[in-house]
Amino acid sequence: MGDATETSAQALARLYDIDLVDDPGDLDLYRALARRTGGPILELGVGTGRLAVPLAAEGYDVTGIDIDPAVLARARLRAAGRGPEAASRLELVEADLLGLRAVGQPRFRLAFIALNSLMLLGSWRDQRAAVRVLAEHLAPGGVAAADLWLPDADDLARFDGRLILEYPRTDPETGRLVTKIAAAAHDAATQAVQLTTIYEEGRPGEPALRWLREDRLRLVSADELRHFAEDAGLVVETVAGSYDLEPLEAGSQRAILIAAKPDPLGLV
Repeated sequence: MGDATETSAQALARLYDIDLVDDPGDLDLYRALARRTGGPILELGVGTGRLAVPLAAEGYDVTGIDIDPAVLARARLRAAGRGPEAASRLELVEADLLGLRAVGQPRFRLAFIALNSLMLLGSWRDQRAAVRVLAEHLAPGGVAAADLWLPDADDLARFDGRLILEYPRTDPETGRLVTKIAAAAHDAATQAVQLTTIYEEGRPGEPALRWLREDRLRLVSADELRHFAEDAGLVVETVAGSYDLEPLEAGSQRAILIAAKPDPLGLV
């Protein structure tokens, strides 16, 4: 992989993993929630399995949903690399998460959408619908989680279309140097961010491969995230400001929702 025979989708799936070479630090949160709830677990926007595969390897039954077959292919390879037990516990489904409907009694004890994936749903309506999907698939007493970045004023000031170098990194799979440059434009009226990302990769003295990704994001406030959960019939336990579930406060860079589905027996 990592050459001109790759499709754009395959290359962008590989480059997504390079984006996350620096661990965001959220896996321990989902491990703790899994210990609290048990399984099975549902992840919306599973991507290349960064979270789902370790959870499956630790003995939980995990279902991961994603619309992109290229990232799911990498998730399968990641699971296979953790051994047959992990691979057997991970079910990967290619589907639009907004179209998911629970069949029969909801069975998941934990359902989450991690690391800004909710922002990739570019409208308020779709973001609200995604949280409803989490709620609809939870068994009574189950827990939902969602995680969002909260840009500050300095971040938004940079979203004016200028090109910004994000990193040069070496792809461990190919040995090529990957340079990532991005430009974002923020529309305050709609809270939308049009994001253009350019990846160039190659070895010194060789022609570079260039890959382009376009995303339309929608920023979500902590209050909106709480509203989405309440609108879906969930009981909000916290909207925290860090993966350690410290209180949300001025200057917090993240909003992490933890909410439970009411239990008709009154246990939640």
